[in-house]
Amino acid sequence: MKITCSRQNLIKGVSTVNKAVPSRTTMPILYCVLINAEADQIKLTANDMELGIETVIEGAILERGKIALDAKLFFDIVRKLPDNEVTIETGESFQTKITCENAEFKLIGQDADEFSPLPFVAMSDAVTLSQFTLKEMIRQTIFSIADNDSNKIMTGELFEIKGDKFEVASLDGHRISIRKEVLNNQYEDRRLIVPGKSLQEISKILPGDADKNVNIYYTDNHILFAFDETLVVSRLIEGNYFQIEQMLSSDYETKLVINRRMLLDCIERGSLLTSESEKKPVIFDIKENQMELKIRSFVGSMNEIIPIQKEGADLMIGFNPKFFIDALRVLDEEEITLYLINPKAPCFIRDEEEMYTYLILPVNFNEGDY
Repeated sequence: MKITCSRQNLIKGVSTVNKAVPSRTTMPILYCVLINAEADQIKLTANDMELGIETVIEGAILERGKIALDAKLFFDIVRKLPDNEVTIETGESFQTKITCENAEFKLIGQDADEFSPLPFVAMSDAVTLSQFTLKEMIRQTIFSIADNDSNKIMTGELFEIKGDKFEVASLDGHRISIRKEVLNNQYEDRRLIVPGKSLQEISKILPGDADKNVNIYYTDNHILFAFDETLVVSRLIEGNYFQIEQMLSSDYETKLVINRRMLLDCIERGSLLTSESEKKPVIFDIKENQMELKIRSFVGSMNEIIPIQKEGADLMIGFNPKFFIDALRVLDEEEITLYLINPKAPCFIRDEEEMYTYLILPVNFNEGDY
């Protein structure tokens, strides 16, 4: 194999597929990136057997062939090369020469035939939406997946398709995030559980162009995202996702309209006095036209009053401040609406069209301490 391409194209391609190189594996070949120039394109591939990424880079194929190179070492070398044309040439016994201007590296590659190919997913009947929309749907839900494997299903996100409705949902036992979108076409109903790790990596490499689409294909075991010159294949999580609709309610006793930025800044200020280990709540003391936020911790206290528009009963309720901060950070509206019932019932943040919904469970506290 002998190919040439620009250093910038090579860096972009390798950094894209490197998201699927495992940090730990019992199969050494998986530490490699596959360079395949057997056809009319230069393809780079990485695959950790749960997530696989393939991308095409621009360049010239002088001799067809393929090679597997240690992904970390290869990327580190390419990043340090001069910003010029790079030539990659393989010889006997997988000897690989990388040259750029006066720099020359020689590496021992591995047999490309040992590299595990990406799972096959037929590219038909695509669910299509804009790159921007998918990136936003992931951003606005990914933070509430579970961060441990005690319940595997909670480490993934639900992709639910019903006709022309597409819903992404996540939960970790303390909160639920739901983001909905209307598609341009009708599709068969389907529920898929996509690993959160895969979605985090997809979000990093997805350009997010509002004028370009991403096509989603799936089988019983895998999901494929196709955009630009890149394919991302992820194994799905087996099992039945929770019936989230049964956890939601439209009832409320107190409704607040509040400035999102003001509420976020206030909670973040109060959080300076707390730590994850203390688990001190932020208290919402809701009265007519104002809400007092209170935080008490071992190092100090904070009280701050912010204006609100309120319908319904006065209420005092406590929350984990991190959960509120996570939700408020991903919303873009200037004003948001909170729906509450009592100090023991969940708080809902949602818009009138219910294109997004956040459920946050309250925490117990001693009202006399506040």
